[in-house]
Amino acid sequence: MTMPFYVPPEQLVKDRADFARKGIARGRSIAAVEYETGILLLAENPSGTLHKISEIYDRIAFAGVGKFNEFELLRVAGIRHADVKGYMYSRSDVSAKSLVNAFAQTLGNIFTHEVKPFEVELLVAELGVGDQPNRMYRVLYDGTLYDQSGCVAIGGNAEDLSERLEAAYRPGLSLAEAVRLAAGAFEDEVEGWEGAILDRNGHRRAFRKLTAEEIAGFIADA
Repeated sequence: MTMPFYVPPEQLVKDRADFARKGIARGRSIAAVEYETGILLLAENPSGTLHKISEIYDRIAFAGVGKFNEFELLRVAGIRHADVKGYMYSRSDVSAKSLVNAFAQTLGNIFTHEVKPFEVELLVAELGVGDQPNRMYRVLYDGTLYDQSGCVAIGGNAEDLSERLEAAYRPGLSLAEAVRLAAGAFEDEVEGWEGAILDRNGHRRAFRKLTAEEIAGFIADA
């Protein structure tokens, strides 16, 4: 009788983690920085049609790096989750925490039970209401969840990018200062930018995309 092929569980987990990390490392990074009236998300993205940053709900933004089709699948699921919860209960009951819990559970199940893990890393940001603090969550390929504040980076160069952001970050930045800080942290020449903000503008929907001209203008004003 042929003996079944056996791989120790710890080796299997390590191989899956290495596979996912290699896929994510090929993706271009995203930085998020809190500023005086909101949260900035800035991504290196030369594509004008494949977007990495988007709105999930009124005061919640989503960003993903890695395989586009995989984080796009999660983005759409997140929008559906938020819409259903807001419709069944109240718009105020939709929170970034509930969304990232769902993302973490989904990614954890895929990492553990599927043949191939998702090659993605996610960032979910929520603008605080009134005196409530902003929230930023980083979700890894295996469902590991981190609560961040001030500034955070995800993607292939996230560790170095985070170090540069943290070294230069200070509370109370203006939007222009936040853009220059985030753009400067990338260091290498960038082929194209994608940016968005969650801003306390008095409207229910806080999310707004930044145009390439706006981003270039903020950087040029340094």
